[in-house]
Amino acid sequence: MNTPRLRSAGAWPSTPRTGQDAPTPNASASGRRVGISPLPNAPALSKASDDAPAPIIPFTVVDAPSQRLYVSFFYIGLTVWRLCDYLSLVTDETDSLWLFMKWVAIDSIFLYGLPGLKIPWLEWSSSTMTALFILHAFMNALLMFRIPIPLESWLIALTKTMYDRELSVSERRVKPASILHNSSLILGKQIIHILPEGSAELNPDQSSFCIGDSRTSIGLPIRVNQTNPILIELLRIDLETNTNETITITKKEISKLKRQTEKNVGKVDTSGSQRFKFPVKRTGLYRLQKVIDESKLEVQRRLSDTLVVGCPVVLVKPVPSDKCKGELSNFYFQVDATPPLKVKYSKTINRKDHGLAFLSIQSEDLDSPLARQRTSGALVTIDASADIDVSWARTQSTRIPMNETLGTSGGWQYSIEEVHDACGNVANYSKPGLEDFGQYRPSRKSSVEQTFLVHERPKVTLDGHDLQKPLNAPQGKSRQLPVQFSSTGPKEIEGSIYTLTYLFTPQKQVLPSGEHANNATVKTIVIENRRELDINEPGLYTLSSVSTEFCGGEVLEPSSFMLLNPPEPDLTISAENIPDKCAGNSIGLLVDLDLIGTPPFRVSYSIRREGGHVTPKVEKINRLRTQLELRPLDAGHYIYEFVDIGDAVYDIRSLKHNNLILEQDVKPPASARFADWWPPQREACIEEPVTVNIQLTGEAPWTLEYELVHGGSRRKHRVDDIKKEYYGLVTEELTDGGDYTLALTSVTDRSGCKIFLEQELKIEVRRQRPKASFGQLEGKRNILALEARKVKLPLRLIGEPPWTITYRNLDKAKEKISTQVLHHNNDFIEVGEQGTYEIINVKDVICPGTVELSANQFEVRWIPRPTLNVVQSVTVESQGDKYEKKGVCEDDEDAVEISLTGTPPYDVKYEQHLKPDHGSSSMSRKELVAGLGGASLKMETSQSGLYEYSFSELGDYFYDHDRRKSSPVLVQQRVYPRPSARFVGVGKTYSYCKEEDMGAEVLPIALVGVAPFHLDIEIRHHGTTKPNSMSVPNVETNLYNLRIPRRMLALGVHTVTIRKVQDARGCLRKSEFDASHVQVDVADNPSISPVEAQTDYCVGDRISYTLSGTPPFDVFYTFRGVDRKASVSSADFRRIAEFPGDFTIMAISDHKSTDACKARVKITKTIHEMPSVRISKGRVATVDIHEGGKADVLFEFGGTPPFEFTYTRSTNAHKGRKSEILETKNDVSDGHSKTIRLSDEGTYEVVAIRDRFCAFSTQNVPGKAAQKLLTYR
Repeated sequence: MNTPRLRSAGAWPSTPRTGQDAPTPNASASGRRVGISPLPNAPALSKASDDAPAPIIPFTVVDAPSQRLYVSFFYIGLTVWRLCDYLSLVTDETDSLWLFMKWVAIDSIFLYGLPGLKIPWLEWSSSTMTALFILHAFMNALLMFRIPIPLESWLIALTKTMYDRELSVSERRVKPASILHNSSLILGKQIIHILPEGSAELNPDQSSFCIGDSRTSIGLPIRVNQTNPILIELLRIDLETNTNETITITKKEISKLKRQTEKNVGKVDTSGSQRFKFPVKRTGLYRLQKVIDESKLEVQRRLSDTLVVGCPVVLVKPVPSDKCKGELSNFYFQVDATPPLKVKYSKTINRKDHGLAFLSIQSEDLDSPLARQRTSGALVTIDASADIDVSWARTQSTRIPMNETLGTSGGWQYSIEEVHDACGNVANYSKPGLEDFGQYRPSRKSSVEQTFLVHERPKVTLDGHDLQKPLNAPQGKSRQLPVQFSSTGPKEIEGSIYTLTYLFTPQKQVLPSGEHANNATVKTIVIENRRELDINEPGLYTLSSVSTEFCGGEVLEPSSFMLLNPPEPDLTISAENIPDKCAGNSIGLLVDLDLIGTPPFRVSYSIRREGGHVTPKVEKINRLRTQLELRPLDAGHYIYEFVDIGDAVYDIRSLKHNNLILEQDVKPPASARFADWWPPQREACIEEPVTVNIQLTGEAPWTLEYELVHGGSRRKHRVDDIKKEYYGLVTEELTDGGDYTLALTSVTDRSGCKIFLEQELKIEVRRQRPKASFGQLEGKRNILALEARKVKLPLRLIGEPPWTITYRNLDKAKEKISTQVLHHNNDFIEVGEQGTYEIINVKDVICPGTVELSANQFEVRWIPRPTLNVVQSVTVESQGDKYEKKGVCEDDEDAVEISLTGTPPYDVKYEQHLKPDHGSSSMSRKELVAGLGGASLKMETSQSGLYEYSFSELGDYFYDHDRRKSSPVLVQQRVYPRPSARFVGVGKTYSYCKEEDMGAEVLPIALVGVAPFHLDIEIRHHGTTKPNSMSVPNVETNLYNLRIPRRMLALGVHTVTIRKVQDARGCLRKSEFDASHVQVDVADNPSISPVEAQTDYCVGDRISYTLSGTPPFDVFYTFRGVDRKASVSSADFRRIAEFPGDFTIMAISDHKSTDACKARVKITKTIHEMPSVRISKGRVATVDIHEGGKADVLFEFGGTPPFEFTYTRSTNAHKGRKSEILETKNDVSDGHSKTIRLSDEGTYEVVAIRDRFCAFSTQNVPGKAAQKLLTYR
């Protein structure tokens, strides 16, 4: 295969070779360095010289662009001045000469003075200035001497050039050039090649072939030129054994291959190039060795070798699919193909495409012509004295390792897309479908994908415990290993099974340094759930490793902790009595508690009084020793029993076995205290006593002494012979407001011991009773409010919040009493009904109060709502639930009066419904604002129909509309349409012939309205200023035929206009400017005559006529059986012949004539089609003949015989060379086809054709080379 394969932009990089130099970027495909001339150096920027002349106006004052702008404005001003002088010119030659001299002087000063300003881009040379001055002087002469410029003719010529269109006989605009120069009239070329000697070639397209997998055979293409082979020999060299063999294709087999080719691609032209495919089923190197044609001579062969190799196959060797994050992929592709190879594969991570990768595979010791640039078609040299070696073309198995760090967890997939071998065969594994050129679809028997599931690595650490924070556990009880799992990812690995390894040393064997002993135990646990983490042996634990079923992990610090079994909690007690100082009796115990265990402790004990119930107690103790004081309030025999104990490690443990029970007879001293100790301060009402409950302890009876202190005075009181434990102490009436103190001073029981007391109770006595009354709004206790609105009635309250108020509405049922709790002195109550409200009573948080009779009532009344009524009159009548307004004519003024009550201003919204006489109903919403109690509503009369006004919403200053409290007010009115009258053909021109009876013509008028009608008609002649009028009364129908009296019409154009129309309802319509009108024209008959006398024309010719009459004209004619009408605005009627056919003028009418006044004629012209000729069916045909042979050239004609045609023979066109005409010949034909046998090589084409009537030549077309001009007709 000698077709070079160039590298594209997306080709694979070549595999580096040891000991070889890498090709330079400028190296060609053949290995030779291509010389590239260096780029020339960029010219250095020229620096402005320091001595350049400075501008007249410095750039610091006005920059260069602004100076150029000001010069442009100055020049525009001069041009405007020049044009003003041109427009004011008169015919005086002296004046023109003076203006010419003036502008020549101004232009010379401006143009020659401009370079002196030194403005960049305006420093023109003297020659440029002189040319501009001459141009300005020429323009001044044209303007000042008023020399006419043929602008109109130039414009017409330009328009003709840009838009050349004419009207054709089919009444459409066409381009004359497209008709006159119709390239489709002469079509086709015949190219004759004289072939050289025959040749044969194997695989002329240098295609690649392979056999294997699903492809069992291929067809080797063989091309034979200009000969008919009868024997073909192929040389095959076996790729495995290097032996050769000769394959002979006989004439019978060649014929079979030709028939197969004809069946697939169509009939084969045996005189030209033949191509067929020879099927082969074995690999090898094939060469065309010999071809014999029908003359028994050997055909020339083109040396070319074709390789048929094994199809490339790729296999991914499967490896375990589970990988850990950070590991290498560590797998390989195995490719079986002819080297060097190219492999394209794709990589997908977590379903995200990471693009395509390319690999070029070539071993370092490979010596293959396929890896080098081929200079000829031969791959091997066949020499009898040397052995043939084609081992380089054998299929070789190559392993391609893939080692890539798997740095992302999730799904990874490597997929083989394509495999290319050295011959260009492509195994495409990615795209399903039909095979492309050079590609095949291998079967999927082997895997071409490698999938990995990359897992996160686990991490483990201790959670909340280390060597400084041991884990305590009760003896014999287990605790969960305090570990916390995580991973190298953002969260813990879900659903995974962990394998955890740790070291364990029993507590007694832990080294003094806190390290593990040498005989520490290594334990491994598999964790599917947290129950596998339970541990119960005290000692030192150290985490060693962690892993999942897929990956090993990392142990983080802290990783070591101690599991300890603290001692169980226990309690020992000791107690001593607490004596009474007066009587010497025991009044309680002091108990010392000694505890063992882990604080904090929870100690439960019970206190039981003989003959009473058991009272459980719980003490929380945060230390190992404490003291309890047990002092009962009541006398009796008490038993104290400590029941159980618990600490921070152990749950509750019973102390029954310790028998921790204490007993004591208690006789407490006399005592008295307030039983109701909360609140510490009481409030009381003035002039009322206070009752306080006292609890007494000791032995009855008791004597209680107390004091009542107020305002500096102290009054002592004594209560004797109190026999009950609880006593209700009632004070005297507290007549003064302020602070009182009730103090218990002493108590004495039966023992006679007087005990001093320090119990005190604060009593705050209100200085007055609470009061309630209504406040005032704007100085009064009544209010006008909006209906159904909530009204806040002000209250004035005295006392301590909250207050409880009871009130009622006197206008309602008296038994309906309302209660409300208020929290502010100036609070209010909300009411939603009108009436007189009265306060019944009041009470604050403690004391009942009084109501002020002068301010115990408040009156609430509603503001009246607005109303709307229609004022009745002669034109307005009430009809049940609506009002009827007398009907009016369309566009007449009318109104209805309405009256309003309430508080102005009023806002009235209403809906205007229209049911028109014609069309669909409509509705519009409108609004009316009235400042007084009455308003006038203008009625809508712009359109006829039934109007209904529904006043749906009414509001005033205080109230918005409330549809629940009002109903709409309806007003109806009928608006009659104004009558209308129009001519049935508005704007139409009625044309009459001068010879016709004008009195018989009628003008139809359509009327709308109620009959009878009255019409006023105006008739105006275009030649006079005063119109004539006529009245038409009592028109009883809606379609009236107006007859104009003969005396009102004269020769010429008349305008007939309808000025007024009135119907039976009295509705009148006047028309001033847009009145319906028609025109009546009385005229003579027009005429038409042809310009040329001939009757036969060709397509592309122009047919002309002369018209007489009043333009514009309407010309009626038929063309190809179709009636047509042409409108002509001038006296000339001309059309270009676009198609062949009969063109007949039938009639003509002008601007003033009617159908009856048409000029009836019949002038017929015949248009013939242009002759046409086609060579080789109108196609460019190529015929290959041998030297001395002949080819038949078929000429086919269109048109009217006989035909005369001219054809040329020119050289066959070659790339880069222009064809030259060698000879020109004329010939004739009496029929529509002719065949000429030609033997000279060249390109034959017709340049001119002529039939009986018409002729056409391509040499008349602009741009064609005029070799010989034919002139016909």
